[in-house]
Amino acid sequence: MIVSEANTSDRTLPQNMTSNKLEQLKTMTDVVADTGDIEAMRAYKPLDATTNPSLLLKAVAIPAYQPLLAQARREAAGCGLSGQALAHECCDRLAVLVGTEITRIVPGRVSTEVDARLSFDTDATCERARRLIDLYAAQGVERDRVLIKIASTWEGIRAAETLENEGINCNLTLLFSFEQAVACAEAGAYLISPFVGRIFDWYVKTTGENYTPAEDPGVQSVRRIYHYYKTNGYDTVVMGASFRNTGQIEALAGCDRLTISPGLLAELADDSAALERALGSGRGICANDDATAESALDEKAFRWYLNEDAMATEKLAEGIRIFAADQKKLETALAAG
Repeated sequence: MIVSEANTSDRTLPQNMTSNKLEQLKTMTDVVADTGDIEAMRAYKPLDATTNPSLLLKAVAIPAYQPLLAQARREAAGCGLSGQALAHECCDRLAVLVGTEITRIVPGRVSTEVDARLSFDTDATCERARRLIDLYAAQGVERDRVLIKIASTWEGIRAAETLENEGINCNLTLLFSFEQAVACAEAGAYLISPFVGRIFDWYVKTTGENYTPAEDPGVQSVRRIYHYYKTNGYDTVVMGASFRNTGQIEALAGCDRLTISPGLLAELADDSAALERALGSGRGICANDDATAESALDEKAFRWYLNEDAMATEKLAEGIRIFAADQKKLETALAAG
């Protein structure tokens, strides 16, 4: 669990350290690597790392991962499965083998995603999540080093609620609306990943406007969620994700966690200008930051509010389709070996 906002304090940099923006950010926010590239993790030393089918698909083309691919295929072949069941097993084993390697580099947790095609099936999501945890245990990785990534559908949030009660911590991903965030907190989710960049993309395409970091709809979404959680005492970790530029990251400095791609980590590391805290550590809630919810969300209310939010509806559906398509491509790539 995270500490409350009132108890959050800046971590000081050693006096002899040259303070680039990445190092400054690390004093106020836990930095997470948004990549499957192990070498990038070694270079930027994040606390945690997060993967998804799209990142794993990129990873299988990296020569360093070929032994893990071969191991995943070999282990899956020994399970006596065939067809789709074999494909699922192979992909899950690869995800866990990559995740296990990541736990040897980062001191915190690795997020591993449940097949997006299960996003509307609570029971199947729980079953797959337990399987991933068992596979990690077989590799000697304890469950407190793993977050199970699940899409923030109503069914996914209910699965997370069940899993959290079993001691399996979850990362609720593909989160685009305030109502999704409220439902996740009420379900006791360990962490949420609101997608800044994809919200930004939708508004730029829809309105044709350019946004400053402060005006960015994705940034404003995370700010609202963050203040709502802190005001109402939720322990759920807010981890901004899917960034398009460093301005978005800087506008959320002080958020609980931020998951950042290697390219943007490099830009932050190359910038020695001062970085100011934007969230937390006693900073007040702005007048336009709504920190209240109308009421507890039942299923009908959740679905209605999501339906009313065209951006969230479109981006959630699109995100699930993209991850499902990359999962299929990953299965094809593994079968080809």
